[in-house]
Amino acid sequence: MIRLGSNSPTRALILKNFGINFIQNGGDFDEDSIITTNPKSFCYEATIGKFDELYKKHGIKDMPLLVADSVVTCEGKLLRKAKDLADAKAMLELQSGNKTSVITCMIYKSKEKELIDISITTYEFEKFDKNHMQEYLDSGECFGKAGAIMVEGFCKPYIKSVTGYESTAMGLCVEKLKPYL
Repeated sequence: MIRLGSNSPTRALILKNFGINFIQNGGDFDEDSIITTNPKSFCYEATIGKFDELYKKHGIKDMPLLVADSVVTCEGKLLRKAKDLADAKAMLELQSGNKTSVITCMIYKSKEKELIDISITTYEFEKFDKNHMQEYLDSGECFGKAGAIMVEGFCKPYIKSVTGYESTAMGLCVEKLKPYL
């Protein structure tokens, strides 16, 4: 049993699908306190901040702690969670017909082991259909997702090529985590 230090339903689903027993306890770390605009640095700093908060609160005496964060980058721009509909639309328009990378950082700590990993999965997308994109925006599914993308949903039919693990793009590189459990 591990403690998933995240409120993400997608991260919980990844662990469930891989048969990993967990309890979920997210935190309140303020990502807006991070000033860097470098996508990899931002992702690392957010993960460290979340880990430190939850480690102080829960420790690892009862069970190991797993924390992760993801960001999206396209054309060197840091794409976080959309603030509103216009922000989500701008992010999707930037990624349409373009290469987009999802960066996920995770920290796993037990009494015996510690893993700090930064993984990147890069997608090349076909142009998004404008009507389909509008339906996706109207559905609200784009909110709460880094870069407003959902590679397991809306983006799937537009994937031209992929380098890396889909789990990384969904928010947790479980393939790298499993050997540590």
